[in-house]
Amino acid sequence: MPRVKRGTIHNKRRKKLLKAVKGYKWGRKNLIRLATTARIKAGAHAFADRRKKKNNMRALWQIKISAFAKENDMSYSKLMGLFTKKKIELDRKILADLAENNKEILQGVLNEAKK
Repeated sequence: MPRVKRGTIHNKRRKKLLKAVKGYKWGRKNLIRLATTARIKAGAHAFADRRKKKNNMRALWQIKISAFAKENDMSYSKLMGLFTKKKIELDRKILADLAENNKEILQGVLNEAKK
């Protein structure tokens, strides 16, 4: 059986790895052993942070809605409770966008809820 040399595969795999970790600090950008672990950890953090991003966005929306509520002498929980009681089913993403860009529209919604 003829001998199979795999040098090209070996080099290709390492080049691909080093391309992926380009821009990392210290030895993680050019030492294979460090680059391998850095790439694995980076992938794990990227996966987890895609899920954390959703929590961060909801927290940001709550802050924007809360700022609008404070301008109208209410707390965030009172405002959301009022919307729930009056069955105004706008989600936090939409409310936050209105609070930031169209305050007069959100003010109208709040006035309807107070009636």
